[in-house]
Amino acid sequence: MSFDNLCKLLSEKHPATFASWVLGTPQTSVKVLKTELSIEPIRADPRQRPEISAYTQILAGLKYNQDLIRQLFREGMMRESVIYQEILAEGEQRGEQRGEQRGREEGRKAEGQLLILRLLTRRVGELPQEVLNRIETLSLEQLENLGEALLDFQAMPTAVNYADLETWFSTLE
Repeated sequence: MSFDNLCKLLSEKHPATFASWVLGTPQTSVKVLKTELSIEPIRADPRQRPEISAYTQILAGLKYNQDLIRQLFREGMMRESVIYQEILAEGEQRGEQRGEQRGREEGRKAEGQLLILRLLTRRVGELPQEVLNRIETLSLEQLENLGEALLDFQAMPTAVNYADLETWFSTLE
């Protein structure tokens, strides 16, 4: 089936949907007379072909499976479409925003971990690897809570004391 005949096919099979798409307003009662459909294929301006193809593929995607649509259209034609490019740009922008947000969250967590480790080391002395590993697993909210709890920890300069830290860790379980 050629590209030029696809619009003709859609107007025959799905007249209300096709008319709504073409006119840009909802159409409920549409009747297509056979005399209105020329034997000659519909000819699109070659410069508008990619855009019309994209619209047609989007509409076809509401009814038909992806494999059938790909058989009817060349993939390159869709990629040339301004609609496809707009949808792709929106997706890329969303992905970038999510990535930036995730990066900010990871950065805040890393800074929180560093600060907590510095404060803990200063308050109770050198920390064993087991404690370091546990701190790395804490969420940002838990790190913030630990930072507040550190204000109440007792420093024991003569002996390393992890009782306050262990008590705090036990509240997480």
